Amino acid sequence: MSRKSSAFAAGAIVVVSVALAALLISLAPEPIRTEQPPQVPFVQTGPVSAGSGPIPVFGSGTVRPSAEVAVVSQVGGRVVWVDPGFNSGGRVRAGQTVFRIEEVHYQFRVQEAEANVAASRVAFLREQEQASIARSQYERYATPRGDESPPSDANPLALREPQLNAARAALSRDEARLADARLALSRTRITAPFNGLVRDESVDVGQVVSPGQPVGRLFASDAVEVVVPLSDSDAAMIPGLWNLKAGDGKREVPARVIARYGEARYAWQGYVDRAEATLDEQTRTIDVIVRVPDPFTAGDPSEGNVSPGGNPPLLVGEFVEVEIEGLVLESYFKVPRASLKPGNEVWMVKAGAVKLVPVRVLQRADDEVFVTGSMEHGLAVITGGIQFATEGMPVQTETDGSP
Repeated sequence: MSRKSSAFAAGAIVVVSVALAALLISLAPEPIRTEQPPQVPFVQTGPVSAGSGPIPVFGSGTVRPSAEVAVVSQVGGRVVWVDPGFNSGGRVRAGQTVFRIEEVHYQFRVQEAEANVAASRVAFLREQEQASIARSQYERYATPRGDESPPSDANPLALREPQLNAARAALSRDEARLADARLALSRTRITAPFNGLVRDESVDVGQVVSPGQPVGRLFASDAVEVVVPLSDSDAAMIPGLWNLKAGDGKREVPARVIARYGEARYAWQGYVDRAEATLDEQTRTIDVIVRVPDPFTAGDPSEGNVSPGGNPPLLVGEFVEVEIEGLVLESYFKVPRASLKPGNEVWMVKAGAVKLVPVRVLQRADDEVFVTGSMEHGLAVITGGIQFATEGMPVQTETDGSP
């Protein structure tokens, strides 16, 4: 084939291809035209709830005894009896004897002291009588005439005054020794100073103990304390905190202590007893002391499945959550914690548009925040979906349907 014929064939192919493409384009259906939806972002929201009354102050801490003492003997000797209840975890009553020390030696000391007192009393009475005789004789023979008074510069030895004072002092000394011997005998019975529980003990029958030797520890069962570290802003929410006096028993600021046991949570009622007068140097927090009366009674179930073994007591050493009744305000709002933006601001949705609302944060809880500001009960605040917002910006929420 010549070059002229090849060029003609190639041109014919190009013309046919262009014609075929034009035909296919002309036969294609017209595309359906649809309007693009408006570019309005979809956001997640949470409710705004109005509230009144006390604002809770949340914290946590560890349960500790309100009073704890070491059990020691003030006298030494061999242990002859131990109360069966004086064991770790056992309960004791105030004044209950927990163990006894052999008394024979101390009984002998009492008998010896009683004999010394009897002898000293006889000596004192004898000296008292002799002093009386000496004075009467002096008054009789020292006066030359019956109308004159006896001279006043009589020698004390002649009147036996020093001897009488010495006998009186000896009697007082022996009486003191008798009282000391009786006191030592009474201390052979070691008693509990208050109603409590035994933390630990280390004494058995036959053991010889020394004065001042610790043989156990007791802690009071009438109340426990929870040390709750709070920031200064949280502590400022507790009414009259710095006017509370330690141990006065006033329950002006109620509190609730919550502990987990098994799959349930149990609560005990308490009150704020006082606040520590120093600031923690490391955490810069204020330690608020919450007192819980009758902690070893069963707690009230507050959440979860109740244990089939019964409701537990509030155990010493347990880590607990604490809810304190704070200041009482006439009105405030509760919003989801995720709705609080940097700079203490929330984005409220009103009539499909964003309203930027500055708020004052009163308290932060796990899932919600207590605030005051220009908000309305029942409206929604944005918790997610957008990173930035401007005043009046249109948004869609769950109640508006899917975007």
